[in-house]
Amino acid sequence: MCGRYFIDTLPELLAQQFNVIAHPSYAPSYNLAPTQNMLLLRAHGEQLNWAQVRWGLVPHWSKDAKGAARMINARSEGVAEKPAFRNAMRYRRCVIPASGFYEWQTTASGKQPFAIVPTDAASFGFAGLFEAWTAPDGSVLETGCILTTSPNSLMLPIHDRMPVILDTSQYEGWIRAPVADALRLVDSFPTERMRAYRVGRAVGNARNDYPALIAPEESLF
Repeated sequence: MCGRYFIDTLPELLAQQFNVIAHPSYAPSYNLAPTQNMLLLRAHGEQLNWAQVRWGLVPHWSKDAKGAARMINARSEGVAEKPAFRNAMRYRRCVIPASGFYEWQTTASGKQPFAIVPTDAASFGFAGLFEAWTAPDGSVLETGCILTTSPNSLMLPIHDRMPVILDTSQYEGWIRAPVADALRLVDSFPTERMRAYRVGRAVGNARNDYPALIAPEESLF
């Protein structure tokens, strides 16, 4: 799964990498957690625009938003058929920038957090979905989730899932292509384009959010 990530990439670098004229407006986060706002890129007519939605998808047909915290990820296998995700998969795909993400490895001494970062770009681009849910009072809540896939050889010793990470050339195709074509873009990101290192256990507390969280304890990969 992907339950925490961080984003502190300069807005101008994100605009360049994601091939968007407008710079995104967002506050850096070093421990972005479910139910917080996530930055994403999505289609708006002929343009691709930045937006912020709450992390944790609420299907448009939900009676309430209570289950959002459980739907932070969508397994790419079968995502086009599952009732919670199939409508978003067909009509509301997005790309989520992340300077890196965290994952926890189970060890004899407890769970060890790792930070995983790109080696050849300013940020990762996660494949994502978003939805708009209308509350009983008529207000609209926009939410999103991150797709996951099987791990590559870097991630396999750490965790059995990883985010679906897209190449820069695939961003617009993921957002706009027919579902079958978009699903062909789902793959495990090349190992040589990412790096993992141990970080301190303070990242396990979602209330902690400061730059030192991403500092390496020891580089392993």
